[in-house]
Amino acid sequence: MSIDLIRAQTPEEKELVRKLAELTVLQGELAQQELDLATLQAELHAFERMYLRIVGIRYAELDEIEAQIAEALAKAAPKNSEEQNRASQARSQANQSAKASKIGQEPGRRGKFTPSDALKKSYREVAKCIHPDLATDENDRARRQHFMAQANQAYEDGDEARLREILREWGSSSEAVKGEGVGAELIRVIRRIAQIESRLQAIESIIAQLQSSDLFRLKIEVERTEAEGRDLLAEMAIRLDHKIASVRGHLASLQQENRNHERQSSV
Repeated sequence: MSIDLIRAQTPEEKELVRKLAELTVLQGELAQQELDLATLQAELHAFERMYLRIVGIRYAELDEIEAQIAEALAKAAPKNSEEQNRASQARSQANQSAKASKIGQEPGRRGKFTPSDALKKSYREVAKCIHPDLATDENDRARRQHFMAQANQAYEDGDEARLREILREWGSSSEAVKGEGVGAELIRVIRRIAQIESRLQAIESIIAQLQSSDLFRLKIEVERTEAEGRDLLAEMAIRLDHKIASVRGHLASLQQENRNHERQSSV
């Protein structure tokens, strides 16, 4: 007669089981938090492009006209250092505004960012498997960061197929296969838990910063007025169009005065 002996788990094995369960929960929480952060960033990027395309381009035009006004005034008073400085500062502001407005004119991804449930699910799966805070060494971390950067871009692009491809690439790699003993694995799991907890705190801080930004507050206000049947960005654009027309008239007057002055000087 044979007797089957059931080996009792060692304290290390029991602790490993407990820590693995804790790690699984944290991995799910981290994947969701990374998704929330990526979604917020993508929404803000999409809103920024829309804002620049509707409002920012008008501010750029306004700044350009005001720079020309400042330059016209500086030209009329070449020995006035204050006018020269104002002209230089106005031109610098106009150049910055022109550069920023070009972002809103980039082709592609012009609408609101509205990720599907399938896209979110694919991103969470990638984050659970590939997140850099699951790395066991610096080489592993660098490789994970490379894959996550691609995943973040694919998510913002709404490319679910690319997310699945990234997950397949990761799963089929030799680096994805690990062999560990109980003691080493326990230490590794404990460190992964600490890394994830640290990353969760970092994400919370990043989200808080984004939500306190002027861009986020404007986005919320635009969404609030949209629910009331108003288009806040269009209203801002109309006000800017009126101001542009006004300063353009001022510029034309200054330019005419300068031409008259030049004709009188040449006589």
